[in-house]
Amino acid sequence: MSNVIELNDENFGDEVIESSKPVLIDFWAAWCGPCKMIAPYVEKISKDYEGTLKVCKLDVDANPVMASIYEIKSLPTLLIFKDGSQVDQMVGAVSQDVILSKVDAYIFGQDLTEIPK
Repeated sequence: MSNVIELNDENFGDEVIESSKPVLIDFWAAWCGPCKMIAPYVEKISKDYEGTLKVCKLDVDANPVMASIYEIKSLPTLLIFKDGSQVDQMVGAVSQDVILSKVDAYIFGQDLTEIPK
C-alpha cells in the first residue's frame, strides 16, 4: 500500500503548507520518462520515512496552478518543504542517494554542503 499522497490544486495548502512534518513533493507527468525512473525511489522513501516525512506527488498536467506558482519548468522536479516554506529543489532524474541526503538534512539537521549534486 502506498503512503504517497496525491496532491491537487485544492489540497496543496492543507497537505503541504500546513504540514507539521517536512514534505517531499514529486512534480511529474504521465508522459515524462525520467519521472517514471524516479517513481520507485519516491515510493520507497514514502515507506521508509513513514511518520517522519510526508511524501506527495502532483501531476502537473492535471494541476497547473501549483506547477505555475512554483515555476515548475522541467520534470521531474522534487521540492522539499519545511514549516510551510520551500527549502530545497531537485530537477531531473536525480539518484535516490541525492534525494535521501537532502531529505535527511532537513529531518536530522545534516550539513548540506557535503551532499552530492
